[in-house]
Amino acid sequence: MKKEMIYEGKAKRIFSTDEPGTLVMEFKDSLTAFNALKKGSFEGKGRVNRDIAALIFKELAKSGVKSHFIENQGETDMKVRAVKIIPLEVVVRNVLAGSTAKKMGIEEGRVLPRPLVEFYYKDDALADPFVSDDQITVLGIAAEEDLRELKSQALKVNEVLRNLFLKIGLKLIDFKLEFGRIEQGMDLGRIVLADEITPDCCRLWDIETNEKYDKDRFRRDLGKVDESYQAVLKRLAGIITE
Repeated sequence: MKKEMIYEGKAKRIFSTDEPGTLVMEFKDSLTAFNALKKGSFEGKGRVNRDIAALIFKELAKSGVKSHFIENQGETDMKVRAVKIIPLEVVVRNVLAGSTAKKMGIEEGRVLPRPLVEFYYKDDALADPFVSDDQITVLGIAAEEDLRELKSQALKVNEVLRNLFLKIGLKLIDFKLEFGRIEQGMDLGRIVLADEITPDCCRLWDIETNEKYDKDRFRRDLGKVDESYQAVLKRLAGIITE
């Protein structure tokens, strides 16, 4: 089904298919951080992340969260519905960590009284800057009703994933989501979850030790990146059923 490559990003390639409204998303072995200023890889990462993302999409579907996911194909590919990506990264924070904790002068690990939802404008050349709700609507990036929908879906995803990861001994610290509108067929124009949910875009800490099981191991040169990603997949596969 894979035909012409229509997009290549830091961690994935997107291909057209001969099926209307359907694309193939290929997961690469590459690792990047700091807006791709730091680069690396490990063998098999594409397969691991594809499998993690598929398991999570399936689990979210059980709770009524619709995504672009259709099915897995081959070793590293995922068949997905074609969507027009909304140019916003939706970040949900349960615990302050990383650059946000540093920016606020707060030590990593402070649990927030409620989940914090933030928006960042998707533009690599601008390093994906933070944007407020008013900036988004005034600049025409998205409408107010779209922002309400994005926040509602993001908080639902957070609720499901926090419970899911707790079952495998991990705390969901924060994560990034992307959404898009269905471009063809049923649900035309509907906003659905897109891209991926993997250790590349989540912070996951061990419940007991706070050991990191995510891309911070690569960002901070902590080592055992491969082993951490593999551990997340193994734990999820052990509890998620069809």
